Amino acid sequence: MSGYTAIVTGGSQGIGADLAKRLLERGYRVISIALNAPDWTHEQLESVECDLLDAGAVARVAADIAARHEVTHLVHNAGLIWPNLVEDARPEDIAGLAQLHLGAALTLVQAVLPAMKARGFGRVVFNASRAALGVPTRTAYSATKAGMIGMARTWALELAPHGITVNVVAPGPIQTDNFWGIVPKGSAREAELARRIPVGRLGTVEDVSNAFLFFCDPASGFVTGQTLYVCGGASVGTMQL
Repeated sequence: MSGYTAIVTGGSQGIGADLAKRLLERGYRVISIALNAPDWTHEQLESVECDLLDAGAVARVAADIAARHEVTHLVHNAGLIWPNLVEDARPEDIAGLAQLHLGAALTLVQAVLPAMKARGFGRVVFNASRAALGVPTRTAYSATKAGMIGMARTWALELAPHGITVNVVAPGPIQTDNFWGIVPKGSAREAELARRIPVGRLGTVEDVSNAFLFFCDPASGFVTGQTLYVCGGASVGTMQL
């Protein structure tokens, strides 16, 4: 896989860090864009610290990376939840997460697209969520994660003639700091949630990385505009008679 350069947003921890390490193992150069630098290093890893909620900062970082690298893969993994019931939801929540989940992706894609088109190859993958189908307390999160799916399908149609695929991974409950920030680690609530998932367990970061690696693979060029739910069956239905 030498010759490929992947941007992974949120590559400093959780799913992003696992994916970055696995891409590095495959010979990729990886550029992590995250609020903080990873606590690990690799000779083929470049860390760029950036607040993806800041549209101006994203534009500057995107331009700098595109000027220095021929990016072949963009994995927009970074995300925040900001949970609250509808009575407490604010328009600012939607605007903020729209910038993080959608605006940052648009800016980064626009920056790297000329090189992808010139090469006749590219892979763009979003990390959405099973919550795009609806979850209580997720007004802004569900709305913007669902927006990822619509945007990816549109880009897939526009970019397919250029050899660029655009796909979405939509995880269910995954054991990450984001998840444990909502559901206490080791709690009865966590155990009950795992019990209600059809496969009987919570997901791991490796489960999600496996899906990303499929969409990133140069051999997966006939798959575009798709959303793969990595959720243990939770997207099929949770009511069991």
